[in-house]
Amino acid sequence: MNSKPPSLTGRISLGEKVGYSLGDAASNLYWKTFEFYLMIFYTDFFGISAAAIGTMLLVTRLADAVADPVMGAIADRTKTRWGHFRPYLVWFALPLAAAGVLTFTTPNLAGGSKLIYAYITYSLLMFLYTAVNIPYTALMGVMTSNSQERTSVSSIRFLGAFTAGIFVQYLTPTFVRFLGRGNDVLGWQLTMVLYGVLAVIMLLLCFATTRERVTPPPQQTSDLSGDLQALLSSRAWQILFAVMLLVLAALAIKGSDGAYYFKYFVHNESLLPPFLVSNGFAFVAAVAMASFLARIVGKKALFSFAIGAGGLVIAGFWLVKPTDITAIFALQIVSSFIIGFNSPLVFAMFADVADEAEWRSGRRNTGLVFASAIFSTKAGWAVGAWMFGLLLSSCGYLPNVAQTARAIFGIVLATSWLPSVLLVAAALLMQLYPLTEAQMVKIETDLKARRASATPSAP
Repeated sequence: MNSKPPSLTGRISLGEKVGYSLGDAASNLYWKTFEFYLMIFYTDFFGISAAAIGTMLLVTRLADAVADPVMGAIADRTKTRWGHFRPYLVWFALPLAAAGVLTFTTPNLAGGSKLIYAYITYSLLMFLYTAVNIPYTALMGVMTSNSQERTSVSSIRFLGAFTAGIFVQYLTPTFVRFLGRGNDVLGWQLTMVLYGVLAVIMLLLCFATTRERVTPPPQQTSDLSGDLQALLSSRAWQILFAVMLLVLAALAIKGSDGAYYFKYFVHNESLLPPFLVSNGFAFVAAVAMASFLARIVGKKALFSFAIGAGGLVIAGFWLVKPTDITAIFALQIVSSFIIGFNSPLVFAMFADVADEAEWRSGRRNTGLVFASAIFSTKAGWAVGAWMFGLLLSSCGYLPNVAQTARAIFGIVLATSWLPSVLLVAAALLMQLYPLTEAQMVKIETDLKARRASATPSAP
């Protein structure tokens, strides 16, 4: 039996991994709502044009170009008895819940005032989401120094995330109808109250069950410009950041399009929840296998296959007719299962980037690295939503009316060829990612030796 403590072996308990996953479950109560329902909420319930909302989502993400790295740098420099990152799960849980309710509240305002209200409340929500999610994501990088164990942590994390995602995808329309009792505007507001309460509980549990173990080198001093230089000069980071922009743009386009696809192309909105749930279960099945497969073929190879092959399957949506329900669900399940392998890998790979940056430069900037990961996710999603909004507008989409053939063309394009091309391009770009499994073993070994030599011997 191995009696070495977690700090030496790098292994952590299943309970702590599950506790960590609750943080992403909380985040996904918001993120999955954004991904699948935000666009149609703004266009069909709040009454703002698709082009205006697409532009708003892009503009608000420009603020994240500053907010995300600043939040990462602040978290890196936060020193409390609970660690660098865990306290933020407590400090900002309740404000995040309140901002979620405000964002999905629809006051009786004129057209221009509606858009201003949307800008203010959504920007506040994303700022608070950043204040919680960047420290939460960075926490994985300091729970263990073991690269393979981080893949396991990430896999269980995404099981929590996609479980929450299934909950949101399937039950959100039901909650809106039930809580609103005929008033969908009120239903959206009360649904976000419910999600806020659940998120606060899960974030507090995540705080209580996790620990931080990996610390920066003891001689490291505060140097934001040095941290940025070490990060930006990393080829591994450059490739991974660009790939994530493409992947999230593709998923944002397809995810945002789902409600429109079933409302206006399939003409059966009741099929949307089971369609999204089939997506969620396929992701969960893939995530459950990802850690095992990554040990066999490597993270890079599995990641490239997931986004490339999944993108090719998505192109098949171009061929189906509105009545081909079985084919529509089959394409969704197969593509989601294949793409799902990438989900736990990407943040494990960003943790590898943090290790590689420390190994190369002597500086550890976990918060900054994961801030860039979250920024690539949000920026990719915003670019995808912006592209989707422009596509709907250019094709003549009008809410709550029968759509023209041109508008239907745009809706089908957004669920097939457009995300397909972006995903295949990302898979090709991923071939340039330089970190191999063997190199990560060497980096991990070298960093352990450095930390051991920097630790004073006990008297």
